[in-house]
Amino acid sequence: MLKAVSLGPGDESLLTPAARQAISEADVVAGYKGYIELVPDELLQGKEILSTGMMGEVDRAKGAVRAARDGKRTVMVCSGDAGIYAMAGLLLEILEADGLLDAVPFEVVPGVAAFNAAAALLGAPLMHDFASISLSDLLTPWELIERRLEAAASADFVIAIYNPRSKKRSDHLAKALGIIGKFRGPDTPAGVVGKAYRSGQSVRVTTLGGVDVESVDMQTVLIVGNSATRKIGDRLITPRGYHRKYAI
Repeated sequence: MLKAVSLGPGDESLLTPAARQAISEADVVAGYKGYIELVPDELLQGKEILSTGMMGEVDRAKGAVRAARDGKRTVMVCSGDAGIYAMAGLLLEILEADGLLDAVPFEVVPGVAAFNAAAALLGAPLMHDFASISLSDLLTPWELIERRLEAAASADFVIAIYNPRSKKRSDHLAKALGIIGKFRGPDTPAGVVGKAYRSGQSVRVTTLGGVDVESVDMQTVLIVGNSATRKIGDRLITPRGYHRKYAI
């Protein structure tokens, strides 16, 4: 059995019972070393740990598949949701490439995604249609990312931005905000959430023109509002439209 298990944003209270049970029953726990550290210590006792650093995704995925093929109950832990910018897809690809789709039972255990966590801390900015876009061009050409940003911005989607800025990609966020700015004014409400539900959490309600690019890193999620998004107190809301149909 091989499971891609979602850890949520990091706080133990947001680890689902299903995820906790899957890890508890596992013989092998695989994952990026930073995500292994998010697993409660008592769930790792007596387990075989397969851990790699950044850029080691393929190696740890293949190691997890080998362990599952050998009959060990194996989980691959991922922050947020395992099926959103995480490892569920790579595990499936390797199972397919190795001809193991029928031989190794596979399951995805869902969890609280990063945009869910960020939105909750900001209020209700994702109450209407939204798009999620990663600015990492390690696996996706930047030209394609630019087209997706333009399409989402021109269609008036609220936009959740993942992987906004790293040391090697320090200019991507400024470029992305510039593209969105072709379709939205600088006073468009935006939220910047760092390390959601982890130590060092930061939450800032600002505007598209007021985003402090230098303060953003890879553990930050940005949410840029659409034409209807507005600020209520210290929170953001993108109204669903009830006010147009009902007396509220």
